[in-house]
Amino acid sequence: MNNENTIVVTGASSGIGRATASRLLENDYHVIGIARDFSKCPVDSKQFTTLELDLSRLDELPARLDELARDQPSISGLVCCAGSGRFGSLEEFSFEQIRELIDLNLTSQVYVVRALLPAMKRRQAGTIILMGSEAALAGGKRGAVYSAAKFGLRGLAQSLRQECASSDLRVSIINPGMVKTGFFDTLDFRPGDADDNYILPEDVAAVVLEVIETRSGTVIDEINLSPQKKVIHFKK
Repeated sequence: MNNENTIVVTGASSGIGRATASRLLENDYHVIGIARDFSKCPVDSKQFTTLELDLSRLDELPARLDELARDQPSISGLVCCAGSGRFGSLEEFSFEQIRELIDLNLTSQVYVVRALLPAMKRRQAGTIILMGSEAALAGGKRGAVYSAAKFGLRGLAQSLRQECASSDLRVSIINPGMVKTGFFDTLDFRPGDADDNYILPEDVAAVVLEVIETRSGTVIDEINLSPQKKVIHFKK
């Protein structure tokens, strides 16, 4: 097990997180995957460690994440992929739904970084990658709450980039357009069916690996990924 290259991946049971974990394992990284439930997606690898944790339950996170940081002092990277989408006009959201979306897509990410950052700074090496969105680049109709969370995540990345430079930590954000995953299962729209209408999670995972393996001293601050053609299908 390559404990000197230990990467934490949130949302590791599906979608971009799952693809990222798989890509890292293929390249001899030790991956600690965080997700609510791994029962439907077991990974047969001695280099894969699972931590079942619901990131939306903020009150439980500090103790569990501090325990992770103590038990795994060799963590050299963090890739935050966990998140969910909900879209609609602002007044269509209940106050509870607003809080839930912000908690998972923004606040929980801040918590995870906060918990792991001190040990990574002490090691004077490492990479933090936040998974943003095209919604972090421009607000769109029916996307106010989701964009607010993703804009916040982008601001976090930009500030951390400066905050962590003196500790030799690299901070990046990746902003994908529509990725063909289960993200759209509960939404009323999805990307088009043609190959150039969507990004694959494996495409994003390849970029994650590139960011991590970029020469020490060079930071890829931000990467935007888009399907060649933006086609949206609305479900009936």
